[in-house]
Amino acid sequence: MLRATSLSIALLALCACGSRDPAPQAAGAAAPDARSATAVAGNHAFLDAITAGDFAAHVQELASDGFAGRGPGSVGEDRTVDYIKAQFARIGLQPGNGGDWFQTVPMMETTAYESAVLGLKVGGTNQQLKFGEDMVVGTRTGQARVSLKDSQLVFVGYGVDAPERDWNDYAGIDVKGKTVVMLVNDPGFHGHDARLFDGDRMTWYGRWTYKFEEAARKGAAAALIIHDTAGASYGWDVVRNSWSGPQYDLRAKDDPAPRLPVQGWITGEAADALFKAAGQDLAKLRAAAGRPGFRAVPLEANASLELTSRSVEKRSRNVLGLLPGSEKPDQAIVYMAHWDHLGTHEGETGDAIYNGAVDNATGVAGILEIAEAMRKAPTPPKRSVLFLAVTLEESGLLGSKYYVAHPVIPLAQTVAVINLDAMAPVGKARDLVVVGKGSSQLEDLLKAAADRQRRRLVEESHPAAGYYFRSDHFNFAKAGVPALYIGSGSDLIEGGRTAGEAASRDYNEHRYHKPGDQYDDASWKLDGIVQDLEAVRSVGEILANNGEWPNWRDGNPFKGARDALRSAAGARGK
Repeated sequence: MLRATSLSIALLALCACGSRDPAPQAAGAAAPDARSATAVAGNHAFLDAITAGDFAAHVQELASDGFAGRGPGSVGEDRTVDYIKAQFARIGLQPGNGGDWFQTVPMMETTAYESAVLGLKVGGTNQQLKFGEDMVVGTRTGQARVSLKDSQLVFVGYGVDAPERDWNDYAGIDVKGKTVVMLVNDPGFHGHDARLFDGDRMTWYGRWTYKFEEAARKGAAAALIIHDTAGASYGWDVVRNSWSGPQYDLRAKDDPAPRLPVQGWITGEAADALFKAAGQDLAKLRAAAGRPGFRAVPLEANASLELTSRSVEKRSRNVLGLLPGSEKPDQAIVYMAHWDHLGTHEGETGDAIYNGAVDNATGVAGILEIAEAMRKAPTPPKRSVLFLAVTLEESGLLGSKYYVAHPVIPLAQTVAVINLDAMAPVGKARDLVVVGKGSSQLEDLLKAAADRQRRRLVEESHPAAGYYFRSDHFNFAKAGVPALYIGSGSDLIEGGRTAGEAASRDYNEHRYHKPGDQYDDASWKLDGIVQDLEAVRSVGEILANNGEWPNWRDGNPFKGARDALRSAAGARGK
């Protein structure tokens, strides 16, 4: 996620984590003894309250070189999940998965060899697109070899089939066995037409994950998204870094939805050359794709590719710590953050460790701090509070996707989810960002907390980026559970919006999904993050004791799923 005014929502995982062969992974239920927990905690004396010092200690440890970029399936994973487990135990939480601290997430690790070349026959010319420079591709099939041979290219606009919006980019054309080429984001974005979809605010149909899923449902052999920085909200370097190296997916038996043999991105420059050689004007087709009634355009071009990959089944782990409720332990509020990052990119010159201090050591440190404060409170909560550190966010929200399919607390009994993903160490702000503002009743409780801090709630500054669909809470949202996702404010006490925007640009350009995302004691200002944590702690604390069931706002697409969950729970007498 780039080009956001709030740095803390300027992040999103695309689809890559560095990896090494995993060490043996034992998911024991027993808490570590005091000596091992203290050693893992770095001998830091943690306080009961949420403090900047305690928060910093967690971030420094999780983002240190010794954690090797926290790549799933690597030695970095072992050190990361052991640290989180030890902290949960030290705080006094209980293992959150029955008698176990871990939930195993089976996964497929697939690494495409970057020698692959995408060949395009266009008229009487041949174009050769190079991996990383012109395109990035991969496969979700788990197969060692995938071939495309003279697969016709079809431009399908934004690649959207949305019956409720009377929109179908696939109408009147059969794309089985073909290669679909599509635009990033959704209709209305490039034309800034508020009458189409949600105008500049991205919908679920604008996400690359949806586009590939829909192409697979239509039977395409391959799908290519045309990159543009405005539409994607991040530059080509983010796409290249995120799609190179090991890619992760759930096993087909855990996620039986259709899968594409080949999926990936091409640069805007490569797309311009392709369409020009095919006798088409991409700018005119882009404009046409943003108007109702658009119909797909077959191109006088064929794609061929020999993609060789190394694929191996591995496993990663979610980490779960439970604070049991004193009166209604079967009902729970969930605080969550993803622990994974991009690992180590071997062979790179210079620093090859992607430490991920902001993304997302800050979120993990945040839920640890909230857990500490709630566990050490004078009275226990009436409802349970589950602290969930998930894996494989950077690979398409897979750890949370697996949890939602295999919840330890039924979703019908899950009161709400509060997600922390990339908190901004830029100091106190006059505002607090609610990503997807206007979505649920959770915002009423957050507003009360913000009012006490003399702060105002604002929506994200760049809604076209679709941040709400790009972090782990979204899997809960799709299932109906109200989810709150905040971003630190950008109207800073010191420097105002000018300073907030400058900090965001600096992070996006120099650290996001780069080795430069490291903890810096000299420049990090953590008093604003402490305020953010206190605000969302208040939301969970109130819900843990008031017995209410918040819902989505009327008109929200997830409200029907929530109503169905609560109806089912009522039928069972819950």
